[in-house]
Amino acid sequence: MLKIWGRTNSVNVKKALWTLEELKVPYERVDAGLQYGVVNTPEYRRMNPNGLVPTIDDDGFILWESHAIVRYLAAKHGAGSLWPTDLQRRADADRWMDWASTFAGALRPVFWNLIRTPPEKRDPKAVEEGIKKTGELAGYVEAQLADRSYVAGDALTMGDIPLGCHLQLWFRLDIARPAVPRLKAWFERLCARPAYAKIVDTPLS
Repeated sequence: MLKIWGRTNSVNVKKALWTLEELKVPYERVDAGLQYGVVNTPEYRRMNPNGLVPTIDDDGFILWESHAIVRYLAAKHGAGSLWPTDLQRRADADRWMDWASTFAGALRPVFWNLIRTPPEKRDPKAVEEGIKKTGELAGYVEAQLADRSYVAGDALTMGDIPLGCHLQLWFRLDIARPAVPRLKAWFERLCARPAYAKIVDTPLS
């Protein structure tokens, strides 16, 4: 059985877990990271020298980096669904997977300041700048959804997974957001998926 190390409130771990749930791949999860430790042990560092989560062991094949894990799982278990067989559609999904890191970088100071930093230690300027930037970037996805239900077409693909995890934080944070009706409808479609509701759309922590 596939084994995955990572805590359930890590956005990067959620990407891998959501993929596993969508594909109905059996797995065993081990708490790791932050309060759980594990990641600095010699055993873990031999698997993942970065000391980050997630890491998977798929029958002896060790893989880390969340997007690489999502791609691997989609290709192995989801050809024709999460892993588009059409080359251009797959490239489109790939593009949005990689771009999700741009959105994540802008969101990080907002999330960390408002959720994981005591009020007296927060950086209001960083929060303000992050809110403005994420609002602008959300507009890019809004435009992409003008003629489709998901970022790479009319069905869920691996392209939606990183964005779906980062944008869940954005939609659930108590912040001002621009009007993005297509993006909101996309988010609601994700929330209606049992795997997303179980793994991703959980209380912020």
